[in-house]
Amino acid sequence: MAVPRSRIVDLLRVQCRIFNTTFNPDRLRLGTKILSQRLRGPAVASYYPPRIGTTQDLRKLYPEYDVVDEEEDDWIEKLKVAKLKGKNPPKKKRTAGESKKFGKRRS
Repeated sequence: MAVPRSRIVDLLRVQCRIFNTTFNPDRLRLGTKILSQRLRGPAVASYYPPRIGTTQDLRKLYPEYDVVDEEEDDWIEKLKVAKLKGKNPPKKKRTAGESKKFGKRRS
């Protein structure tokens, strides 16, 4: 004896309402399984130790000592040389009148 499909669908609807699950009679891929899982981000982040050991961290921890970062010093020296040659980046425009976009308007 075959049971009609509408009766089975009604039973599934009631079952989903009782157990607080998603009613999906067409069996579409909705992603509810993934969305209902716990987030993995905090667990993954806690696996790795906090990142310390940069020269900026050392300067904050020990302000009384002179911590030297050779890479930063080289970078600053390179910027100074470029500025002397006139190849430094342009300064930021602080007002609308200084910028090319809003400055002089041609008719």
